[in-house]
Amino acid sequence: MTAKNNSSRGRQSGADKKQTKKEDSSSQKSKSSFGKSKDKNFRPHPQKIKNFKKKPSDTTQKSDSDEIRLNKYIANSGICSRREADTYIKTGSATVNGKIITEMGYKVKLTDEVRFDDALISPEAKRYVLLNKPKNYITTMDDENGRKTVMELINNAAKERIYPVGRLDRLTTGLLLFTNDGEMAKKLTHPKHQVKKLYHVHLDKKLSMSDLTKISENFVLDGKMVFVDNVSYIENKPKNEIGIEIHSGRNRIVRRIFEHFGYKVTKLDRVIFAGLTKKNLSRGVWRHLTQQEVNNLKMI
Repeated sequence: MTAKNNSSRGRQSGADKKQTKKEDSSSQKSKSSFGKSKDKNFRPHPQKIKNFKKKPSDTTQKSDSDEIRLNKYIANSGICSRREADTYIKTGSATVNGKIITEMGYKVKLTDEVRFDDALISPEAKRYVLLNKPKNYITTMDDENGRKTVMELINNAAKERIYPVGRLDRLTTGLLLFTNDGEMAKKLTHPKHQVKKLYHVHLDKKLSMSDLTKISENFVLDGKMVFVDNVSYIENKPKNEIGIEIHSGRNRIVRRIFEHFGYKVTKLDRVIFAGLTKKNLSRGVWRHLTQQEVNNLKMI
């Protein structure tokens, strides 16, 4: 009985050994084929993993750069801080593509039309640059004839793309404002706001008192009424040097006024524009407006 039991256990033990060997063989086979497995749990070399993860990261970053939170967009436009922008958004002061947005964290694309209190805004920081323009520079972004432009003089003034507000002809010197604030530029050039400009004029001969009086009164030039806000001789200067203040934005208007009465302008310098002066600003030099000057312009 005992021998039989031992024999049985012996046979059983042998079977167990065979089963164990089979499992070990299977395990080894599985391990040896692990590196070539196409199973979804397969993990490649760490360096490959690193490289593999780069592309999705770049894609995500590119996608995020195309959008900006609405509160940041408003803050970047110079209207207020982000925290204040959140308050304005909640009250419905902002619209995106014509739709009122009150959702916190709402993201907009740089191509969207964003308005704040119905005024179109831009996410760029607003820049305001004042140039004392020299002679022989034309007021344009570029010139096909290769002439010198005012943009060459202010090319390092701002990283943002800024534009001249109004124009001064090639021979006219003096104050010229540049900005990327479209609403401001529109306001300063629109006739209804009557933005004042003061010019120092040199004539080819003395201006008679009778002609000075005629110029100071309303008169018709090329079929349109001309309104001169003020005109006078310059104190302690010859009678051919005149100061004239106007708000008209018509092309070459100062030169045409004096030509209308038989005088030729030999030198023309704009010394005041919208309350801004040439004080401490040499010819050909530019400067950024102070915050107070910007505030004054916004009040026009």
